[in-house]
Amino acid sequence: MTIHSTNPFAEPPDPVRRFRGRLGGAVSLWTAGSGADRVGLTVSSLMVANGDPGRILGLLDPDAALTEALAPGGRAVVQLLTWADRDLAEAFAGTAPAPGGPFRTGEWEQTEHGPVLADRTRALVRVEELREEAWSQLVVTSIEDLLIVDDESPLEHRRGRYRTIP
Repeated sequence: MTIHSTNPFAEPPDPVRRFRGRLGGAVSLWTAGSGADRVGLTVSSLMVANGDPGRILGLLDPDAALTEALAPGGRAVVQLLTWADRDLAEAFAGTAPAPGGPFRTGEWEQTEHGPVLADRTRALVRVEELREEAWSQLVVTSIEDLLIVDDESPLEHRRGRYRTIP
C-alpha cells in the first residue's frame, strides 16, 4: 500500500484525472472476501444502470487487492459512505495509515458477498465482467439485493477533497 503525499488532481500530471475530479461523485466502498482474505477499495468512479437486473459499473485500480480478488461470477458489496466515514475512505484508498488494516475501522458484518458496514446504503452484487479500460479495470456487476437507508450526510469526492452533500 502506498500513502500518497501529493494531490493527484493538482497540475500538471494528468489533465484527464483533473477533469474527472471536477465531476464529483458519491464515495463508495467496494468490499469482498471474508476473514483474512477481506479486501476493500474506495471508489468514486461508478455508475448505476437501471434494468432487470440493475447494474453497477465501476472503474477500479487494476493493481488494488480488491480488483485482483474479483472474478466473473464472484460476489462483492458496494456501499455508500457518509461524512463520518471520511477517515475510513482514506484508509481504504491508501492515502492514510491504517494500523492493523482498514477493517479495524468501523462496525462490520460478514455476508456471503463480503463485509458490510452497519447502517449504510448498500448493494450486494455479482461480478459479470472485468476488462481493461484505459488505465483502469472496468467491473460490471449485477445487483442481487439492495438496502437503502437515510443518509443525512453522504460523502462526496470532488477535486481531490471530501465534502458532504447538502
